[in-house]
Amino acid sequence: MTQEFFVSNNGEFFLRMIVACLCGIAIGIERKNRAKEAGIRTHCIVACASALMMIVSKYGFFDLASIDGTRIADGSRIASQVVSGIGFLGAGIIFVQKQTVKGLTTAAGIWATSGIGLALGAGMYSIGIVATAIILVMQYTLHSNIKLFRMPKVRVIIIQDVSEKGFQRSATNMLKSHEIFVTNVSIKKKPETNTADYFFYVEIHSEISEEEILDLFSYKCSVKSSE
Repeated sequence: MTQEFFVSNNGEFFLRMIVACLCGIAIGIERKNRAKEAGIRTHCIVACASALMMIVSKYGFFDLASIDGTRIADGSRIASQVVSGIGFLGAGIIFVQKQTVKGLTTAAGIWATSGIGLALGAGMYSIGIVATAIILVMQYTLHSNIKLFRMPKVRVIIIQDVSEKGFQRSATNMLKSHEIFVTNVSIKKKPETNTADYFFYVEIHSEISEEEILDLFSYKCSVKSSE
């Protein structure tokens, strides 16, 4: 394989990464609509980075071939170790906090960045730069206030001194009717007053404000961030 072959096929390589990115977005939208932890940005980054690393693996080591086409070294072995090794770094970033997974997109970004580094290290400058541009544009776009891409807000609704029986079920159904989905419930009982404090960990998919949430309950209520 020659340098001319690589340059002439840059358009095809760009298209592969873009299509992979779009497919990742499509899968991410379905996951987001089901309120799963890995959403649009995570799926998009992983898909784009996977396409990038496959291109690097297939076409990034043409300069290691001898004149007669026989490969004298396999540089892709080092690249494969980088791809697997960076996973340990990403795993250290992901953690669970109060039933909510944090750090998935950041871990995917680090994994994608390693692929960009591999591409640039292999001399595939245009591929690495375009991959960087795709990921940056995707990140800025998906962070914008577009309804299709909007991620749910994660909050804790604290309702105090509840004496009503079956309150958890009725409150959960009421929240769901306002596109507020309960992911976990914690109850702190108060035997001295025969009441309890309820902590509803929720994902808010609607445009409802925190003041409107407070108005849904007749008990003393507050809304806080889950972090």
